[in-house]
Amino acid sequence: MPDETAAAQLVQYSVDRGIARIALDSPRNRNALSAALVEQLTAALHSAGGRDDVRAVELTHTGSTFCAGADLSEASQGGMKAGAERVMALLKLIVSLRKPVVGSIDGHARAGGLGLIGACDIVLAGPKSTFAFTEVKLGLAAAMISLTTLPKLEPRAASRYYLTGETFDAATAARIGLITDAVADIDAGTLAVLDSLRAASPQGLRETKSLLTAAVLDGFDTRAAALAELSARLFGSAEAAEGMAAFLEKRRPSFAAG
Repeated sequence: MPDETAAAQLVQYSVDRGIARIALDSPRNRNALSAALVEQLTAALHSAGGRDDVRAVELTHTGSTFCAGADLSEASQGGMKAGAERVMALLKLIVSLRKPVVGSIDGHARAGGLGLIGACDIVLAGPKSTFAFTEVKLGLAAAMISLTTLPKLEPRAASRYYLTGETFDAATAARIGLITDAVADIDAGTLAVLDSLRAASPQGLRETKSLLTAAVLDGFDTRAAALAELSARLFGSAEAAEGMAAFLEKRRPSFAAG
């Protein structure tokens, strides 16, 4: 039988006045990072990166969730090494793309979704946005996404939210450095940023981004393989299997105290 998920269109792509708009469009699973979505998002980014008439990328979403992180229905079936490597390559692609990437979010972001946010150059979040590093609640760690989020986060805030998995709002996300700004009107705020990029020199944007991302890319070069391996190992552990099963079954995991 054909794989209906793989055949579905999970990412919207369009270009308007120098901006490539890429929208995650898999609301049925909260825009989770399934193999199919990662493949389509990667292809859209490569398309935008290869066009001379595109000077910046807007990364956004449909539905009430920007990205829920890993597709746990896939992860619970095992064999996460290839999936970890795909996500790591996606994060590096966003950081290394020779065009600025602007995140425009008005919905929930969890786990790997925060990795996408950290990889963007500018991120605006509207009032419907919430955020959480939920890995610790599933028997996991924010391993791969540490490469894109730790360089942005205030260290004490990173410790708190990585370790507790607490949910926080857009104002807090801006205060701790995860996003650029919390805005009351996501459409107006995003348009203002994109119009500023439209007015800038493509060469200036390209070379300025290279300055801003050099240290993060160094981290990918030195730590990406080890962190992808760690992520795959944790996903394959008994504790993570219980955490993911509990999440999918909407129950309390056996390892939770109290």
